[in-house]
Formats: sequence, C-alpha cells, structure tokens
Amino acid sequence: MKIFVKAKANAKKKQVRQVDAMHFVVQVKEAPIQGRANRAIINVLAEYFKIAPSRIKIVSGSSSKQKTFEIL
Repeated sequence: MKIFVKAKANAKKKQVRQVDAMHFVVQVKEAPIQGRANRAIINVLAEYFKIAPSRIKIVSGSSSKQKTFEIL
C-alpha cells in the first residue's frame, strides 16, 4: 500500500493526521538534517499503523516535504 505524506519537521509535538484514505500530515520534532526527520516520520507512522518500522520504506521525496511511502 502506498501513502502520501506531507512532512512537517521541527514541530512542537509528533502527530499523524489523516486527510483522506491515502494522504497524511505528519509532524515530528526532529530537524531535517542527515535524514533524522525521515527516520522520525517512519517511526511515527509505524506507531500509528501498529507495525514494525522496517515495514515502511520511502519511495520518493526523501529530501522534500511531499513524500511517498510504501507499507509492506
């Protein structure tokens, strides 16, 4: 399953908000430096979907705010 995420780094709290069936807004506290925010987004999504972080992969947008993830 592919999902589309609008990432918001440097937020005050971590949060996942579902916009519709395939689109999410994810806020994380980490800065977008050396992939820290991407790893934090994967961990937050894993908590939200109650799966292991290793089952979530970035398909596109690793350096963009608009990201596509694949959940295995």
